[in-house]
This record gives sequence, structure tokens and C-alpha cells, in this order.
Amino acid sequence: MAYDLITMGRIGVDLYPLQTGVPLAQVSSFGKFLGGSAANVAVAAARLGRRTAVITRTGDDPFGTYLHEALRDFGVDDRWVTPVPGLPTPVTFCEIFPPDDFPLYFYRRPKAPDLEIHPRELDLDAIAAARILWVTGTGLSEEPSRTATLAALAHRARAGITVFDLDWRPVFWADPDTARPFYAEALRHATVAVGNLDEVEVATGTREPHAAARALLAAGAELAVVKQGPKGVLAVSRTGETAEVPPLPVTVLNGLGAGDAFGGSLCHGLLAGHDLETVMRHANAAGAIVASRLECSSAMPTPAEVAAALDAGAVR
Repeated sequence: MAYDLITMGRIGVDLYPLQTGVPLAQVSSFGKFLGGSAANVAVAAARLGRRTAVITRTGDDPFGTYLHEALRDFGVDDRWVTPVPGLPTPVTFCEIFPPDDFPLYFYRRPKAPDLEIHPRELDLDAIAAARILWVTGTGLSEEPSRTATLAALAHRARAGITVFDLDWRPVFWADPDTARPFYAEALRHATVAVGNLDEVEVATGTREPHAAARALLAAGAELAVVKQGPKGVLAVSRTGETAEVPPLPVTVLNGLGAGDAFGGSLCHGLLAGHDLETVMRHANAAGAIVASRLECSSAMPTPAEVAAALDAGAVR
């Protein structure tokens, strides 16, 4: 049976401080969570009832074992999560200074296993059959993951829904000019492009939301989704359908997982065939719920929680 969603890309262990508003040097205790954008999006969609799987790699170590167990506990198929001997499973620390300052510290050296995805290892039949394939900009940052990501996109040949999460992380690239040719190649194969203002600027050269959306459509996408932070989200389709939705009021605790919750809900709404404004409102609500919680993966909301937030007009 085909998957509703297959994601491909980053995974790791998130170590989040259990004290907020405290510099990392002074934090005394941490919580351990499944992390990484590809993994989190798969979890978010699974929480909404979708059949999901992730293509990625971990270290052959106890943290890798933990990630397998966490994926299965969340209902995400881990059959394409394989170990890389000799490379440690990545860990990521953050500092939490609500409402809008959440510095990240990536430990992905000498190389992250999720960048060791090889084209020859891909289950191309499953990738082609999935209702949605989700790939990320980080997956383009190094070989062999870059070639594997582009091979998956090319084999899919724009069948169904193919999402390119622009996922710009400056620490993984020399500079934006290095990334742009590979972003352009991915956009040729994608039907949906998703990014915040920094990310669309890398992909298109402009931060103006409407201009960036038009540029993403011109580059190949059929739907452009531009996340504008406190101004909400703009979505524009090639057919001319447009939705600009304000954010749902929320007291932010940790904003780091909100984008992944948004992504999982976006996939759910597109599969359900909802109109564009409904898709964006639900995705905004899912993101707001996670922003109100400490963790990312285990904070992903259920359909009932999203519905309750929308009914209340805020996350309480």
C-alpha cells in the first residue's frame, strides 16, 4: 500500500534545556527528543492520521537506536533508516529565550549520517508511489545526499505532490550562491515549495512575499507557500488561487518545531483536498500549538487539538 508521505533528510537527537531564559552554559538539565526536519514532518503527519515513512541515516550507536524506537513509537515507518558505521548520530542543542530567540547548536561532525544517503539505496518504486514526497534544502548541501535527493525528485517526475522544503541552514553551506543552483534544480521537479522569508530569499533573491511566491512558481512549483512569521502565511497557486492567513495567537515557549508541524499539517490538508485557505489555517494552528510547547516531535498535535485551537481562535 502506498505511503501518504515519505520524507527524506535530516534526523537527530534534540537536547532541549528544561530551563527557559537561561544561557546554555548555565543549563543544568535537558530533555531528549527525536529531532530533524524530515523526521518531525513525518511525525506531524502521522499524528494527523497519515501513513508516513522517512528516508535517512543515523549513527550505529545508542542514539541511533533511540531514534528508531522513537520513530516507531510515533507511528512512522523506519525501514529506510539505516546506520552509518563510524559516524555519530547528530545531536542538536538549543537555547530558549521566548518569544522569538532560539539559537541552535548543531553537532554534525565530521559528517552527519543523514548526508550519507546514496542513490543506489533508494526504493524508487516506493518514492514514485507515495502520495507526497518531501525533500529538504539541507539534503542538497553535501554528497552523496545531494545526488540522492535530486535522483528521487527526477524519478518521481512531478507525479502526485512533491514538496521542496527550502530549509535554509547557513551553517551547512559556504554561502547562498553555493546553494542557489541546487535549489533551482530541485524546484524544477517540485510541485510545492515551502519556506520562510530567509529561505525564499536564498531561492529567489527577494524577500518580498508576493514577488518570492511568483518567482517560485516561475521556477517550476505549482504552489508556493511563504511563511512570514508574525504576519502569517501567504500561499499562491499557479492556477491563481491565493490565501493569506494571519497567525493564530499563541504564547510562544519554543518556536523551533512550529515549521515542521506546519509542514505535516500542510501535507495532511493537501491530501484531504481542502481549499487553500483551509489548508493554511489548519497548518498555522498546528504550528502555533507546537510553538506553545517545549519539545518538537512529541508536541505534534492531533486533529482534535488543531480543531480546538481553531474553534477557540487561539492556542490556550
